[in-house]
Amino acid sequence: MIIKATAGTEFRNFARSGERQTIMNRNNEDDIPPTYSSPPCLMSEVDAAYMGLEQANPASTYVWRHQQRQVLINARQTRSAAERATWTQAIQAAIDALLPDVEGKAIALYWPFRGEPDLRPWMNALVARGANCLLPVVVANARPLSFRSWRQGEPLERGVWGIPIPAAGQDIKPSIVIAPVVGFDEGGFRLGYGGGYYDRTLAGLTPKPLVIGVGFELQKMESIRPQWHDIAMDAVVTEVRTRLRT
Repeated sequence: MIIKATAGTEFRNFARSGERQTIMNRNNEDDIPPTYSSPPCLMSEVDAAYMGLEQANPASTYVWRHQQRQVLINARQTRSAAERATWTQAIQAAIDALLPDVEGKAIALYWPFRGEPDLRPWMNALVARGANCLLPVVVANARPLSFRSWRQGEPLERGVWGIPIPAAGQDIKPSIVIAPVVGFDEGGFRLGYGGGYYDRTLAGLTPKPLVIGVGFELQKMESIRPQWHDIAMDAVVTEVRTRLRT
């Protein structure tokens, strides 16, 4: 199904699809990946306590993360659209400060889902400044993401969870990845929807892109209880502050 892109109507239509939550619940088992891309370093061979990673039972961590996702998503979605829009403008301004020069850069963004910051208007500004904007595409379950070029007005089709993806466009390796978060902690670790797609993707990308997580301050957690396969982001941007990983 090919659709025409606009700033908001398509997402409202896609958001009515109840099939996404069913698929998402099915994919949550990937929080403890049965098979996983090799980590980009020898971190898995180092003592977990030394690396600052919790040694919680993986099964209990999976259950805890699932519970935290529901709480954080509900908290985000209960805030008014106007409030989220105001916060998103602050997030856009903060990312602009991090990325003053985007000409010629391949920047992966995302199509907003379940109350995430809507950066689509900012995508248009990036294109006007000479950036090549990309959207993530799920190629297959338990596989890394592909990133496909897209700009407003080009056709879209339904992807996994009913989220729009470019119907055409070129597959390009991003130099910058803007990743939405369900939750985040001060260590720069990201709690996602449980599919493990971003972690698999970031583990295999060379050279490693600059990874910027975006979300609202209410999504901050004391810890996401990072596991060996979790990859910290380089920065986390909310409407309140920008956190840089040191």
